[in-house]
Amino acid sequence: MRIPYIEIDGRPANVEQLRRLALVNDGHLTVMQVRDGAVRGLALHLARLDQANRELYGVALDPDLVRARIRHALRSAASSAGSKISAEGASVRVVVFPGADGVAIMVAVSEPAEMPANPLRLCSFAYQRPFAHIKHVGSFGQIHLGRLARRRGFDDALLTGPDGVISEGAITNIGFIEGAGAVWPDAPALHGVTMALLEERLADIGLPSRRARVRLADLPSFRSAFVTNSRGIAPVAQIDNTRIPVDTGIMNRLMKVYDAVPWDPI
Repeated sequence: MRIPYIEIDGRPANVEQLRRLALVNDGHLTVMQVRDGAVRGLALHLARLDQANRELYGVALDPDLVRARIRHALRSAASSAGSKISAEGASVRVVVFPGADGVAIMVAVSEPAEMPANPLRLCSFAYQRPFAHIKHVGSFGQIHLGRLARRRGFDDALLTGPDGVISEGAITNIGFIEGAGAVWPDAPALHGVTMALLEERLADIGLPSRRARVRLADLPSFRSAFVTNSRGIAPVAQIDNTRIPVDTGIMNRLMKVYDAVPWDPI
């Protein structure tokens, strides 16, 4: 993977700034896929940053400033020497962290990303992210559990609480399909942007969604399962030793709903 292009407060990041970020694990973020200068669910991304900033640092975050920082970084990344990034397609990570005067905004731009083509196999671990409702930079636990999952022959980790209660994936939300619609785990987790976009629209295709307690022991009762994050949607074919049917009809319906979500200009 190529090194991303990084700006902090509208200027190329320097060594001193990056050294502090490497040594001090303090900040919150959002990740988005940009296509033709637009993002799905932009208002949700901006609201996430503002809400986390108010909770962590006690100040609001100007959405217009965030948008300006993203636009500037995209233009700079596309024009940098040897770049394979263009305004037509990029992955953007916005990280907000304490700066010299209030908070600083880092924008990292890298090549666009998509969900894996094949259905995923997840390995469950008893682990709860601290402050799970915030997308924050303290992600060592998720990274290491994902590594352990891959060592065991799986694609990624699934996080669970006491009694095998499912909360979220290492870097995804997870949803299940039952007879009446979709079920999202009712447990501490990040309310992801892609999850929120689907929640708003699933009833329109006859798949109303609800929150409910889902345990590992409940997995055989579901018709299908899927995960979501900024890269999109992917089916789940297995969790631990439990095989889960991949319902291509359901997945096509989910993808159709997601593909219809409008792209918001940055």
